[in-house]
Amino acid sequence: MKTSFQGKRNKRGDWQPDGPLKPPPLLDWPLRPRAMLKWLFGFPGYFFPWTVLYMIFPIVTWFWLTPAMDAMRNFQPGWIAYILARNYVLVSLVTAAWYLRLYVQRAQGTDFKYSTRWLARGNSIFMFGNQFWDNVFWTAVSAVPIWTAYEVVTWWAYANDFIPHVSWSAHPIYCVAMMCLIPVFRDVHFYLIHRLIHWGPLYRWVHYLHHNNVNVGPVTGLAMHPVEHLLYWSGVLVHWVIPSHPIHILWHLQHAALTPQQGHVGFARVVLPGGVEVTTSDYFHYLHHKYFECNYGPDAALPLDKWFGSFHDGTDAATEAMNARFMSRAKQKQASES
Repeated sequence: MKTSFQGKRNKRGDWQPDGPLKPPPLLDWPLRPRAMLKWLFGFPGYFFPWTVLYMIFPIVTWFWLTPAMDAMRNFQPGWIAYILARNYVLVSLVTAAWYLRLYVQRAQGTDFKYSTRWLARGNSIFMFGNQFWDNVFWTAVSAVPIWTAYEVVTWWAYANDFIPHVSWSAHPIYCVAMMCLIPVFRDVHFYLIHRLIHWGPLYRWVHYLHHNNVNVGPVTGLAMHPVEHLLYWSGVLVHWVIPSHPIHILWHLQHAALTPQQGHVGFARVVLPGGVEVTTSDYFHYLHHKYFECNYGPDAALPLDKWFGSFHDGTDAATEAMNARFMSRAKQKQASES
């Protein structure tokens, strides 16, 4: 979604950008080629800076930080422990990059921070009464081990030729297209499982844990119930069906592991040394944490929430429309039970 860098605080003190969120022009009709190209290749845009930056991680990981495929034909504690440790390091580095500057150093104070509040302390809704340590616990004890389990089993299957392979040298166009489309596939998968876990019983038993975090921070991104983690990383199983290169598999897994920190950063933009300002593109998902029943998808290439009537553009009018939907559903439910 596209937002303005400009914004203001409302009467409650919450910061919001000027103007509404707008879906990307990718599927506008009639087509707008210039707008499409600007969205795809502009700065900020679909590829720059974030998608290209995150693509570096799987490439580096494959060439320098992944055991040889022959070594992964059998489950052995050595290479499994290595991948687990590597994943802990990766998620710690990315989370720390966001958290230390914005929440420890508070280098820009609350400038462009949606809420003037910081992560909660002394709140019994969180484990240890502390939002930071609660989020760290669920990331360390559930998120990274489950991510690693999916990766380990996929490497074992790949090494034993149980799943289809593809070579960059033989099919370069296909491989590049896969790199570009994996985030789009992840958007669709995330939207579907997110709608599923907002179903009453699953929300009460599973997804409530993530939504304890109304005021989010970078450590919130992977703070989920183990059942949600199992669903969240299940998208990588598509590579058990579609011919893929190991870089595609790593890209899929690491996109799921390393982008949620940005998606929950809680700031509309980051001011870097030298005054360079970069949008975080997380306002769309921040609204989901604020209002719960809207913006189920990520800040995506496909306007899934627009298509399915759950889009919130950040305006008061959108809030009123959302509340009207809630009232209508409540009345229908009451009428059906009477």
